[in-house]
Amino acid sequence: MRRLWTPAWIARHVAMVVLVVGFLGLGWWQVTRAAGGNTLSFGYAIEWPVFAAFVVFVWWRELRHTVRAAREEGATPAPPAAADAEPAAATPAVRRPVRVSRVPVAPTGGADDGELAAYNRYLAWLNANPGARPGDYPG
Repeated sequence: MRRLWTPAWIARHVAMVVLVVGFLGLGWWQVTRAAGGNTLSFGYAIEWPVFAAFVVFVWWRELRHTVRAAREEGATPAPPAAADAEPAAATPAVRRPVRVSRVPVAPTGGADDGELAAYNRYLAWLNANPGARPGDYPG
């Protein structure tokens, strides 16, 4: 729980309280305006408490995330596996994208469509020149 009393977290706690109180106050102000005859204020009277609830939701989620991270850091490591056991594969938290080389596909069906061939040459040129704009195409 010490992590929740750092200067950064104290600022988050204070910001959450100020925002929630402010949003609820604005919601109450809209209720009084709606009671005075301003029909548009009925929508705002609902909107401000929703904003306050969202602030509480984000604050609570960040709080839980910090507590979980602290728990995982303090967790004791698992006992070593037996010598004959297969080692468990560690799953990385962030995976790198897979790069696949593209191989041009040979046309099928023997269709000799001039427009299609020109369009395919245009697409092949765009693929070969990734920084180029379509207006730079020489053909």
